[in-house]
Amino acid sequence: MADEKPAEQKPAEPEKPGGIRAHPIKFVVFLIVLAVAAVAGFRYWTYLDSYESTDDAQIDGDIYPITSRIAGTIKGVYVEDNQPVKAGQVLFDIDPRDYQVALDQARASLTESQSQVAAARPNVPITSVTTETTVSTSGSDLENTQAQLAAARKDYDSALADVRSAEADSVKAQADLARYKQLVAKDEISRQQYDQAEAAAKSAAAQVEVKRATAEADAQNVNAAQAKVQQSLTRRQEAERNRPQQIALQTALVRSREASAQVQQTHVAEAELNLSYVKIVAPVDGLVGKKSVAPGQNVAPGQQLVLVIPLDNPWVTANFKETQLKKMHPGQRVTIHVDAYDRDYEGYLDDFAAASGARLSLLPPENATGNYVKVVQRVPVKIKFKPGQDPNHQLRFGMSVDPKVWLDK
Repeated sequence: MADEKPAEQKPAEPEKPGGIRAHPIKFVVFLIVLAVAAVAGFRYWTYLDSYESTDDAQIDGDIYPITSRIAGTIKGVYVEDNQPVKAGQVLFDIDPRDYQVALDQARASLTESQSQVAAARPNVPITSVTTETTVSTSGSDLENTQAQLAAARKDYDSALADVRSAEADSVKAQADLARYKQLVAKDEISRQQYDQAEAAAKSAAAQVEVKRATAEADAQNVNAAQAKVQQSLTRRQEAERNRPQQIALQTALVRSREASAQVQQTHVAEAELNLSYVKIVAPVDGLVGKKSVAPGQNVAPGQQLVLVIPLDNPWVTANFKETQLKKMHPGQRVTIHVDAYDRDYEGYLDDFAAASGARLSLLPPENATGNYVKVVQRVPVKIKFKPGQDPNHQLRFGMSVDPKVWLDK
C-alpha cells in the first residue's frame, strides 16, 4: 500500500460569471428597456382607449328621386347619367298641348262665370230700388183707398141723412094728405088743393125711395172701398214682406255665381300648374344618376324618371356596436379615413339614430319567438364633415370609410 501513489487532484475550474449581476451595465440597459416598454405599452393602451372606431361605415347623403307630377308623353330629354346639373335646370319636358287646351278651356269657363257675376251684381240694387218703389206705391194706394173709403162713408152718412129727411117730409106729406082728405070731404078746401097734397105725398114717398136707393148705393160704395182698402193693405204687407226676400234672393244669386267664378278660378290655377309641370327641373345642384326616360315615352304621375345626387353636403353613416356608445356624444371630433383616396378627413359626431339598424330593417327581429340568442346590436351614428374639405366633390355616396371618434379625456 505504501507503494500506492496518492490520488491526483484535478486543478480547480475557474468560477463562472455571475449573470446580470456580474455586469451592471447590462442590468441598467435591461431596466431601461423594461421601463420604455412599460411606458410604450401604457401609452398604446391609453391611445386605444382614447377613441372608438368601426369599419362598418360609408359615405351617405341626400338623394332626390325626380318624378313626373302629371301624365303625358316625353317630348325631350336634356341630360345624361353622371352629368352635373344646376338647381332649376330643365331635365326633360312633357308634350304641353293637352294641358294648354285644358288651360284655355278653364279660362273660357272663368270668363263666362265672371260675365254672369257682372250681369247679376246690378240686380241687387235694382231689386232694392224696385221693391222700395213697390212698397211706396202700395202705401200710396192704401192711403188713396182709405181716403175713398172715408169719402164713401161720408156719402153714405149724407145719404142716410137724406133718407131721414125724405122720410120726415113723406110723413108730413102723408099727414097733410090725411088732413086734406077730411077737409075735402067737408068741402072746406077745393079738390085742387087736395090733389096737390096727394101729389106732394106721393112725391115725398117717391123721394124716400130714391134717397133709400141712393143710400144703398152709397153703402155698396163703402163696401167696395173697404175691399179696396183691404186689397191695398194686403199688397203693401206683401211688398214689405217680399222686399228683403227678393233682395236676399238676388244677393244669393250673385254669391252663387261668384262662388262658381271662384271654382273656375281654381280650375284655371290648376290648369296653369299642370302646364308648368310639363318642364321637369332639377331641385338642387348635383349629378344625374339612374336615368330611365327617353323621348316618346309615356309617363304616369309619381313615376321615378331620374335621380339627382347633390355632393355639397355628404355625411358618414357609421354603424357602431352598442357597447361602443358609452363615451360617445354629439360634437366629438372624428377622423374619417376614406379608403378610396387613402386620406383622412376631419368631421364631428352629429347625432345617433333613434333605433338600431336591425329594428329599422324591413323585417325586424322578433325576440319573443323561438330561441333567443343575444347579439350585440349596431346603432347608426351620423358623422358630418367639416366644411371646405371636399371642394372638388371627390367624395361619393357609398364609399367605405373608417371613422375614429375621439373620446373626451
